[in-house]
Amino acid sequence: MVRPAFLMPTEKIPQRRKLRQQALSRWDNEGGAIPALEELHAGTPSVPPLTNAELVQLQVRVIALENLVIALLAEASDAQRELVRDMATYISPRLGFTRHPLTLHAATQMLHLMDRARHFSELDGPQA
Repeated sequence: MVRPAFLMPTEKIPQRRKLRQQALSRWDNEGGAIPALEELHAGTPSVPPLTNAELVQLQVRVIALENLVIALLAEASDAQRELVRDMATYISPRLGFTRHPLTLHAATQMLHLMDRARHFSELDGPQA
């Protein structure tokens, strides 16, 4: 099976590390930043609540994305799987940071996706 280009190791490791660190650093600002969101929307008209049809469509998309991630992780290298584990650890609250339930749940879900992907990779038999 041919791996997609985004799953293949590249020679631009320092650049990839820098980009990854930039992406991870956003979690310090975005994870559980509810007061900041309220301030951001203070001067804008309120957003109407989602309709039931819109909520169902979001649920369908999340299910599809979860399964897509599981399929990709099932074929990922050990280094890529370790990166997912590192990111889950990174977004978990560190000493001195607020333990926001949504951030904790997100980290747990990342690890659950890894477990589900492992089951699919084991179905393929021994990796060569």
